[in-house]
Amino acid sequence: MIFIEVEEDFQDFFSESILENAARMALEGAQLDKLPSLSIKICGDQEIQQLNAVYRGMDNVTDVLSFTADYYDPDLETRYLGDVVISFPRAVEQAKKRGHPAEAELQLLTVHGVLHLLGYDHSTAVEKEAMWDIQDRILLALDLDIQVEDEG
Repeated sequence: MIFIEVEEDFQDFFSESILENAARMALEGAQLDKLPSLSIKICGDQEIQQLNAVYRGMDNVTDVLSFTADYYDPDLETRYLGDVVISFPRAVEQAKKRGHPAEAELQLLTVHGVLHLLGYDHSTAVEKEAMWDIQDRILLALDLDIQVEDEG
């Protein structure tokens, strides 16, 4: 199950179904036996900056954070992978810079965050190449032709 929470200020700008679909495609791209559950939260800059400061020691705004939980949830009867938190204002800003709709950027950030929950990283060139490869394949499967040069 994919749980989605969108702060009230941002609820009228996109359909939650695009986030659910992007997360599901990322999970299916990992070719797991059984799809795990996860949460996606869309928030503002203040909340993501606070989370970034508390959990990463970086007191600045970022676009997406992933918090891996990875435990079996007996209530859901499935593995709970973790939480993805996305800054809506950063998504809008990045979409403008990259020349695509904000909805496309939200899907990109969702895929990126879910890949982090699945253990992908981009701290080395080899890791980055592997992560970008699967991310690009998922984005193409979502009919999004987005070229990402660097992602946080």
